[in-house]
Amino acid sequence: MTAMSVQVHVVEHPLIAAALTRIRDESTPNTIFRQELERIGTLLLAEATQSLATTEVSVKTPIQMTSGRALTSEPVIVPILRAGLGFLQSAQTLMPGADIGFVGISRDEATFQPKPYVNKLPESLVGRTCFVLDPMLATGGSLALACRLLIERGANTPIIVVCALAAPEGIAAIEHEGLDAKIFTASIDECLNENAYIVPGLGDAGDRQFGAA
Repeated sequence: MTAMSVQVHVVEHPLIAAALTRIRDESTPNTIFRQELERIGTLLLAEATQSLATTEVSVKTPIQMTSGRALTSEPVIVPILRAGLGFLQSAQTLMPGADIGFVGISRDEATFQPKPYVNKLPESLVGRTCFVLDPMLATGGSLALACRLLIERGANTPIIVVCALAAPEGIAAIEHEGLDAKIFTASIDECLNENAYIVPGLGDAGDRQFGAA
């Protein structure tokens, strides 16, 4: 398989750094964890959306006609369930006209391989820019599977990925899969442990948002 380009952007911002510290803290309650994760998502998405194409349009103000910019096409937001829901409100606030798709992927705790259980995407994604939301890029298996599902339906590349934390092993896995992706993250952490959790990480992002399932 021919390797494609994987670009990784670590977004440095004082508000991201402060929020990231709070969500790493094991004593942070679920309600505050969700708020801080959403704050990180908003700031990461503001950076990730800078390359969206726009088209010049005419607009009538109360005074006169003038020109403005509109998105050339509405993007598609795809949270990976369930942890990716933590970024969904941020994405919808910034891109209110976007379509929403859902991909549910669980991890086999013995093999660490992804297992899909939900695939609710538009039938055609031709010409659409897709934003995949997943707070934790750990092994990369879930993200790779989600990206392949989008590319199979014709999504524009690179696929835009937004995650709070990324492990070097997960980034390497996306590169190994030959996927064309642009990753926006708040931090590249040290490694994965023997249970495939990010170190130092923040624990299970889904459990810390919604409680243990």
